Amino acid sequence: MKNEQFFEMIKERNSTRAFDNSIEISQSEITELLDAAMTAPSAWNLQHWKFVVFHGEEAQGKLLPIAYNQGQIKDASVVIAVLADTESAKNVDPVFDPAVKAGYMTQEAKDKLKANVINAYSTEQRNREQGILNSSLAGMQLILAASANGWNTCAIGGFDEKAFRETFLSDNRYIPTMLIAIGKEKVPGHPTNRFSAKEMSIWI
Repeated sequence: MKNEQFFEMIKERNSTRAFDNSIEISQSEITELLDAAMTAPSAWNLQHWKFVVFHGEEAQGKLLPIAYNQGQIKDASVVIAVLADTESAKNVDPVFDPAVKAGYMTQEAKDKLKANVINAYSTEQRNREQGILNSSLAGMQLILAASANGWNTCAIGGFDEKAFRETFLSDNRYIPTMLIAIGKEKVPGHPTNRFSAKEMSIWI
């Protein structure tokens, strides 16, 4: 059954450039949105992501200069950094051991899967690419979840990655993929021109 509300929501969604800084979002709702993002698909279900939550004036103020002083950072109700896991092969055991224990997967099948994952993620470049690709899926899922709850969003790629890592991350395993500002728009976004599916699709 087609969900008309969903299709209307994604048509109306746009990137918010100016947020109302008087609007607050609760920690419980942020957690709800993150829980929704956690259900995003990922290769081998390795969940190649982590989140850093900047909630409140002090936290967002620390991020502001690293994000080139963009207004969305200080005025949004919350800013969430989506990180890419560049060592996601380490997730095999915690992800699949419960399935073995529950009888959904044999130990032999799990061991074979683990070997395949380790082989597939054998280079630094592959780990980085897959981390960014899969964490981007979680980022989009977070945006859709926020939109479904009536929030406006802006995905931000303009920030100093090196400074972000040095300031907020102690583990070289993770790299920032994007920032997502969430709040209520102060200035309504305008419609943007989009190519048609016909223009952008190749049918084989």
